Amino acid sequence: MTAPLSENKRKFYQVGSFAVGNRLVPLELLSFQSDADRPNALTSGHRACQGCGEALGARYVVDAALAASNGQLLAVNATGCLEVFSTPYPETSWQLPWLHSLFGNAPAVASGVAAALKARGDTTTRVLAQGGDGGTVDIGFGCLSGMFERNDDVLYVCYDNEAYMNTGVQRSGATPPAARTATTQAVGEEPGNVFGQGKDVPRIAMAHDIPYVATATVADLRDLEYKVTKAMSMRGARYLHVLVPCPLGWGTVSGETIQIARLATQCGLFPVYEAENGVVTSSTKIRQRVSVEDYLKPQRRFAHLFKPRRQDVIDRLQAMADRNIERYDLLIGDDDGDPLPRTPAGEFATVPSGPTGEIPEGGDTGAASAMASATGQPELSKKKPFEEAAHLDRGPKGTRAAGSPPAPAPADPAVVAEPEGGGDVADAGGAVVDALENAPEGDEQ
Repeated sequence: MTAPLSENKRKFYQVGSFAVGNRLVPLELLSFQSDADRPNALTSGHRACQGCGEALGARYVVDAALAASNGQLLAVNATGCLEVFSTPYPETSWQLPWLHSLFGNAPAVASGVAAALKARGDTTTRVLAQGGDGGTVDIGFGCLSGMFERNDDVLYVCYDNEAYMNTGVQRSGATPPAARTATTQAVGEEPGNVFGQGKDVPRIAMAHDIPYVATATVADLRDLEYKVTKAMSMRGARYLHVLVPCPLGWGTVSGETIQIARLATQCGLFPVYEAENGVVTSSTKIRQRVSVEDYLKPQRRFAHLFKPRRQDVIDRLQAMADRNIERYDLLIGDDDGDPLPRTPAGEFATVPSGPTGEIPEGGDTGAASAMASATGQPELSKKKPFEEAAHLDRGPKGTRAAGSPPAPAPADPAVVAEPEGGGDVADAGGAVVDALENAPEGDEQ
């Protein structure tokens, strides 16, 4: 027999039940969730999966846009994961004016809102449109191009998890080659998703000569906030493409979302850059280059490339990363401006940093030995990414980027400071780069 509702519970009708998300929510909790003084525009209590990169990215994007517009912001959301997990009727996690459009017309709806505000003479309220890669790269592609062509005053943000995750992990135009999805199974000689460059929407946006285009990942949230703030300082059409790993669709551990996003940039498959009026103005350099294989191995959607090993497919993906690195000038060179070389085994000469890397099989382990000797830390073994380095000394909080090697003791004159802002020191031949060894003591490199 169903127990009677207590006086402090409110009755909700959702799919014929009295529960909201299989629970009864106390009135005081409801008022707290709907409080406008909540610190985040996308509040807690939503139903995203554990480790969801999109939930993290959206919170930082909307908060930054809200701050940049002095609270005068209106958001338009396409159908997709973000809409579904944040607004199951009758709940909402949004603490700002928010519109839900169809799957493919968020750019058009946002353009209409911007036009209405202009007609009313409202120059302070800004418009933000959001969608996943399915609603952006595929279904809403025509509306997005129209928004760019008209130069409507809208910032459009694509949260790219590289498939239609909300409907069951089907392939989208942003799904990388060789990835296994519900509609691109690896059967026989088929490697998974078909090879091709896909739809490079940031470059397509640049071809429209709009004021601002940028890419970002949830691995660098300060960079993401900076780019949103910069975009909000401009008028006209602006586009931000954010890589947001999906543990469910990618087959990764939920606690490794940030590391996976970082590996995507470190191997070169996802370049991070800015462009204004069709011209690339800056790019985020790769401090510690890793091979594409290091990025693929932690993801079960690429597991078929290693059992049995498909070196031909891996090489093609590596070639794609190499082209990105060359196109956007992503490498930090040595003193002569030359890019860091590969070891004779064909792997990149890099130093594994905490839980974000591993020593490549057959690669040069001299770099790891040199760093271990310099820092006093044990050398990492050839284990899978993220399984090692839990024992490493992290040092005082805030002294370096998460996952980077500890700063050497200042008393040792042979050891130099780590790069500005944290990060890793890449080694080309099994020892610390000569240029860094000769740097004046105490200088930031």
